[in-house]
Amino acid sequence: MEKDIGKINKNDTTDIVIRLDDFAGRKGVTIREFVTSERYTGFTKSGVKIDASDFKKFKEMINSITEEDLKEEPEEEEEKLPKEQATLDEEMPDY
Repeated sequence: MEKDIGKINKNDTTDIVIRLDDFAGRKGVTIREFVTSERYTGFTKSGVKIDASDFKKFKEMINSITEEDLKEEPEEEEEKLPKEQATLDEEMPDY
């Protein structure tokens, strides 16, 4: 069973494709790059598979992101320092 859910254009030759599949007998959601070029047309190795058993957690994590979280902040004229970023060493919520 393969069902394409949608795609997002990454650049002139690459789309990010989201699909439901059951590769190797394991159902899940796959997010992969699909390239269309003179040399190669098809899926690349770049991507991730979310097993059906982890989908609820994945969906909760994605749904926890708000439009406000993704708004770009106006740049200041002062010295630009890197924004603080969570690392794997810091405590993150467990879904």
